[in-house]
Amino acid sequence: MCGRFTLTTNLGAIAKRFGVARFLEEVSPRYNIAPTHTVIVVNDDGSRHLTPMQWGLIPSWAKDPAIGNRMINARGETVATKPAFRVALRKRRCLIPADGFYEWQPVGRRKQPVYITLKTREPFSFAGLWETWTSPEGEEVKTCTIITTEANELLKPIHDRMPVILTREAEAVWLDPTSQDPAWLLPLLKPYPSEEMEIYQVSTRVNNPDRDGPECIKPLA
Repeated sequence: MCGRFTLTTNLGAIAKRFGVARFLEEVSPRYNIAPTHTVIVVNDDGSRHLTPMQWGLIPSWAKDPAIGNRMINARGETVATKPAFRVALRKRRCLIPADGFYEWQPVGRRKQPVYITLKTREPFSFAGLWETWTSPEGEEVKTCTIITTEANELLKPIHDRMPVILTREAEAVWLDPTSQDPAWLLPLLKPYPSEEMEIYQVSTRVNNPDRDGPECIKPLA
């Protein structure tokens, strides 16, 4: 799964990396993004743009927005059939920029947080879906979810799932609004190569989502 991630890269570099016009205000580096937080999303309605969304997908038909608290991830194996995700898979796909994410490794009776990133330390994208939910008062809320797949060999000792990280080539297909056939989309939802990633232990500070500073990603001595 994916329950915490980082985006410490500045917005100008993110806009350049994902080929979008920068029109959002600059945001502070994010070292501990947690469910229900606002995240930056790349979507495409003919041109790519950045949109702030709440992490935790609320289906358009939901009566209670609290369902979004349980919709931070969508399993790639069932995303084409689950009522909460199947329409979004065809019509509302997005990229969720990140430059690392956290997992918790069982060590005896405790869990040790670890940080996972690319060896290049470059920003990358999670495969995501998004929705617009309208409250009874008429307020529109845009929300998103991160798609997961089986863990690669690097992460299997820690967890059996990992977020789908897309290659640049896959990003283009995923964002293409004319690509609506699951037969084209589902093969993109696969584990990222272990040899291109690295992992190290970090402080338990990250356990508290209110702590959002560079100490969260500092390697343990």
